[in-house]
Amino acid sequence: MSISNKTYQPKEAEDKWYSYWLQHKFFRSVPDEREPYTIVMPPPNVTGVLHMGHMLNNTIQDVLIRRARMQGKNACWVPGTDHASIATEAKVVAMLKERGIAKKDLTRAEFLSYAWEWKEKYGGIILDQLKKLGASCDWDRTRFTMDDDLSEAVIDTFIDLYKKGLIYRGVRMVNWDPQGKTAVSDEEVIRKEVNQKLYYIKYAVKSESPKDGKTESDLADLPSSGLSDFLTIATTRPETIMADAAICINPNDERYFHLHGKKAIIPLINREIPIILDEYVTMDFGTGCLKVTPAHDLNDYELGMKHHLPVIDILNDDGTLNEKAQILVGEDRFIARKKIATLLEDAGSLEKIEEYKSQVGFSERTDAVIEPKLSMQWFCKMGEMAKPALDYVLDGDIKLIPEKFENTYRHWMENVRDWNISRQLWWGQQIPAWYLPNGQYVIAKTAEEALVEAQKLTTDNSQLTTVDLTQDEDVLDTWFSSWLWPISVFDGFKDPNNADINYYYPTNDLVTAPEILFFWVARMIMAGHEFRGAVPFKNVYLTGIVRDKLGRKMSKSLGNSPDPIGLIEKFGADGVRVGMLLCSPAGNDLMFDESYCEQGRNFANKIWNAFKLIKGWEVDNSLPNPNQIAIEWFDSRFNQALVEIEADFAQYRLSEALMATYKLVWDDFCAWYLEMIKPVYQHPIDSETYQKTISFFENILKILHPFMPFITEELWHDELFGERIEQDCCIVAQLPNNGETNTQLLTETESVKQVIAQIRNIRNSKQISPKEILGLSLKSGSALNYKTYEPIIAKLANISELSIVDDKISGAISFMVHTDEFYIPLNESVDPVAERARLLKEKEYLDGFLKSVNAKLGNERFMNNAKPEIIEVELKKKNDAEAKLKLLEESLSSLAY
Repeated sequence: MSISNKTYQPKEAEDKWYSYWLQHKFFRSVPDEREPYTIVMPPPNVTGVLHMGHMLNNTIQDVLIRRARMQGKNACWVPGTDHASIATEAKVVAMLKERGIAKKDLTRAEFLSYAWEWKEKYGGIILDQLKKLGASCDWDRTRFTMDDDLSEAVIDTFIDLYKKGLIYRGVRMVNWDPQGKTAVSDEEVIRKEVNQKLYYIKYAVKSESPKDGKTESDLADLPSSGLSDFLTIATTRPETIMADAAICINPNDERYFHLHGKKAIIPLINREIPIILDEYVTMDFGTGCLKVTPAHDLNDYELGMKHHLPVIDILNDDGTLNEKAQILVGEDRFIARKKIATLLEDAGSLEKIEEYKSQVGFSERTDAVIEPKLSMQWFCKMGEMAKPALDYVLDGDIKLIPEKFENTYRHWMENVRDWNISRQLWWGQQIPAWYLPNGQYVIAKTAEEALVEAQKLTTDNSQLTTVDLTQDEDVLDTWFSSWLWPISVFDGFKDPNNADINYYYPTNDLVTAPEILFFWVARMIMAGHEFRGAVPFKNVYLTGIVRDKLGRKMSKSLGNSPDPIGLIEKFGADGVRVGMLLCSPAGNDLMFDESYCEQGRNFANKIWNAFKLIKGWEVDNSLPNPNQIAIEWFDSRFNQALVEIEADFAQYRLSEALMATYKLVWDDFCAWYLEMIKPVYQHPIDSETYQKTISFFENILKILHPFMPFITEELWHDELFGERIEQDCCIVAQLPNNGETNTQLLTETESVKQVIAQIRNIRNSKQISPKEILGLSLKSGSALNYKTYEPIIAKLANISELSIVDDKISGAISFMVHTDEFYIPLNESVDPVAERARLLKEKEYLDGFLKSVNAKLGNERFMNNAKPEIIEVELKKKNDAEAKLKLLEESLSSLAY
């Protein structure tokens, strides 16, 4: 193939090569004798479309999988989607509403048929979008959490854990979504700061009675009404006062000593509640008094359990007030809030209202305000399973990257609560619990198996039939299917010893977000131990949150999130991949800006232009090689960079690995090596240099490929590199091996590059044309033989020759590289007055620099605590600055007039 395009055409290359890779099954993996390298994709919701978080996460996964493939490993990346019970059901309900159909008018089977219709139409969008990014997944292995086999694994798991006593049914406090009418997990609750009102409500305190140990004379001075005092309670939720079970005060609060053991009266409904004592109440917050509403606040629930308080639930599932509220029955909770405030004011029980900001939980899926609610739910015991899952991380069997998340993980696992696994929905795996007419229930996979279990309960059940059994309406939490993902995608439940699960499990790397470290990652570790006796993966790479350049989390509501597909169309997939990775160190949020993608596109263009330059050279086989030093230098520099890149990958520093590759290509290869060996305009290049350069460029394409798969594959097949056979593609090319590094040559060449840079800077500052040939002298005594590098200096700095002198040259421009003194003789185009001003400015800078270094070296604390190598660096800075100042002073002396 011969490339004729003058500029890189991303879309053309992306469409062509992705189709080619698929056609030739480069992504396909089956067990063989090679070392496996396995990643399972965190399954995006079927409701989802590609967003910036997906872009980052899947770019990282693709870099890892492509690199493993090029290392000769059997790379397997399993894609898939999550059925996302709440989100998908909301989408289907909305679709039905547009058609004039209400969910309540459908049977479960009818609703599910519509849900599958929606899934088939929209569920694969995000996976198709990932292909645009270049994701090299084994698409033949695509799984869905409600595939028959995966759903069967979920049901079998539920039954297994129930039999082990790890699943139970009971009333507990949950996050309730009144719009979705279902419990939701903590992960699905979004905390937002909301402007609210703080209502100060007066509760009358009932006077003591003789029964409380008081005499009649003790009560003689109290009002005849029996009410002796008022307590003021500050709350944002006055609509819940009817569910109050107590008033709580701190036992050490002197303001309320006189209220110990008394009772208060709830305004409007006049129900008595006790005044209880607990140090849980903060004395300096609000009025120091807390209304305790166990049915509608998690902390109040815990407090109520401790003090044996009644639980009065006044809200229906849809957020309206029920009969237990006694007043405003049927009103929505927020309408009731306003009406209660008016009623309290009319009754003289509302002291004041203040503006107040606080954090409120919202449902991620419906955006309804979450209601803490006591509800009959199914739960999975976590304590027993959490310990081995914690040990795996603490013992190093699973590595969290970065390590800082180990403390977060430990805290979660040591304070784990039982997992609410039931959801009041239809879309999902229906809980395999079957209820008998008498209220008893059995756990079984089918109605027929349930009947057998029911008949075992008592002889009275012998006449039962399957018609008498009713399956639980609820489905299981989506996480209850995805926690099995690394096992179920390889059919590890259906066939526990099949070839795939034995070969690919445990997987290698998991790439995911820190916010689901507990909700998904920890639970997968628990499931791996419980059902396979082994970790599900070896490393967990935790990405940061994608934020805009102002630091705000990207979201549709803020309008600050670009369309990923639009970015790909504008900058090319390779450009976007590079842009995402340039600013994304593991575990740290990345401040994304389109300029990063533009930088990625420019990098692709730089690579393309380097290719076009090399390809355009004419070769003369009769010419000798004048570029041996340049070739040996870049060979060493490439090997040095390769060690750095591999070390970065070993530590999962992908951003740093990309930057090391970027600098190697842009700076070392394009800006220096190609300039060193580039033939004079319209002159040929020698064959040896040409072949070496092609070899270097081919190796560059290899190390670039995991980051930039499309442009590298496009260039790989050009005739410049010889004829390629069908399967000889960059995607499976072997990564370069580490070669020898000549450290002395690298050090010396860096000094030579500094000489060239200094001469170029002088040309710029003096406005001397690059075409004007300059003289260059070096004061004798240098430890480096610059004459060896004279051809490179002469070519890149346009000097006539490098002469060695015994003493300084008066009237010349001077500069230093380390301790070596260089001189460029002045000519008529150089103004001595301007040169003196330049030298004085440089001296002023060096004086300040030396002062700061000396201050650091004179700091006793620094000298006592700094590592020896750090002190050595500072001493070198001091010596270099002093030597440069000496030369500057000599140069200034020579310019005296």
